[in-house]
This record gives sequence, C-alpha cells and structure tokens, in this order.
Amino acid sequence: MDIVGNGFLARHLTPLAERHPDTVVLAAGVSWASHTSDADFAREAALLREVAAECRATARRLLFFSTASTGMYGTADGPGHEDLTITPCTPYGAHKIAMERHLRASGTDFLALRLGHLVGPGQPPHQLLPTLLRQLHLGSVAVHKDATRDLIDVDDVIAVVDHLLTRGASRQIVNVASGVAVPVDRIIDHLEERTGLHATRSYVDVGGHHTISIAKLRTLVPEVAAMGFGPDYYRGVLDDFLAAATPATP
Repeated sequence: MDIVGNGFLARHLTPLAERHPDTVVLAAGVSWASHTSDADFAREAALLREVAAECRATARRLLFFSTASTGMYGTADGPGHEDLTITPCTPYGAHKIAMERHLRASGTDFLALRLGHLVGPGQPPHQLLPTLLRQLHLGSVAVHKDATRDLIDVDDVIAVVDHLLTRGASRQIVNVASGVAVPVDRIIDHLEERTGLHATRSYVDVGGHHTISIAKLRTLVPEVAAMGFGPDYYRGVLDDFLAAATPATP
C-alpha cells in the first residue's frame, strides 16, 4: 500500500502498508467538515486526478476517503445510505461528492469510504473532541443546537479498511461509521463525567442531525458485529480518547 499524505488518518494506516501492495491510499485531502476554501478544494481535486490517473496506468486500486457528515446526508429523509440521490448542504459535502463522481467516471479501480466522525490519538486540534476538551478546560463550551455526531474509533476504521481491501472491494462507495447519531450534549455530558470538569454551554442554532446507515458495511464486513456498535459504543470511544489525551503519571 502506498499512502499519499502524512496526517492523522495516514499515520494510523501505516501498519497496513505491507498488506495491500495493489492499493494507493489518498489520505491528504480536506478533512475539516466546516471547510469552505475553494483553493483547498481545488488542490485536493487536482491531487485526486493525478493519483487516479497513476492508479489507472499501473492497474492499482485507489482508496479515497469521503464523508458521511451532515454536509453529505443532512437533507436525507431517513438514514443516509450510499444509494441515495444526494443534495449536499455544505461546500465540504458538495466537494466530496464531486470527488466521488470524478472517480466513478475516471475508469480507475477505486473504493470510496464515507467516514463518520473519527476519534483517536493524534487528532488535529480543530476537530470536535480536541475542541470540546479544550473548551471544557476553559469553562465554556459552544454547542450547535440539536447537533449529533456518529463517533467511530480510528482503530475500528483501520480494521474495516483492512477487511474491505482483503476482500477485494472495488468500484463501491461504503459508509464507515457506527450507525448511531449521538447528541453532542450527551458527548459533553460524558466528557464532564469522566474528567470532573464542568463548563457553561452556549447554544448556536446551526445544528441539525442525521443517522448514517451501515447496512451495506455490515454486509461487506460481518466482523463489525464484534466491534460493539450500538447506543453506548461512543462511551468507550470517548474513554479511549481521554486515556490517550491524559499524560502518564511519572
């Protein structure tokens, strides 16, 4: 496996590098769901075109990371699944679906994974969990009213990737998430309970919620049945995040 990129997801994929020599992973694109920079979107689009052309020329499969965020599924009627006709509701969602459409039309052997909200060690500071923890320490948390997040441990994502590539999944789009939409208020409640921190919450009415369907994922990767996905899965994900974020005591 050749990995393009050196960020959070790319680093966690490194242990798989020797296992899938027929695959190129593009893990260097825009990963911020609130991103609106046309220049950054254009850079990722150019990189995707370049890498897809190389994969096509060398008969290798391209693994691309898309999104299952509100920007992709926020207007869906019911759980967001891969066969829906999508109307993205953010620039980020529109950008990612444009990348998927390019892959479909490119003739490149590809696998596109629409990711839930990844959680794990080494997350960029702008992402949800580092931001919430930082705000808890400051004593004030800004919450998008009615917002939810589907949290999934990055290690479970890597295991899913390994299973999909081993089984030769290609020319498909697959949601990779836990399938549970957790209210952000509940996430904050758990963080406060575990850390002993308490913060004043201010609400901004720009939220919205959606549920991600993982029916296709369960069919393609039956092993997810043993990953504990369900209403309380997020608690273990948060506990692992906090354990990694807490410096060891000498």
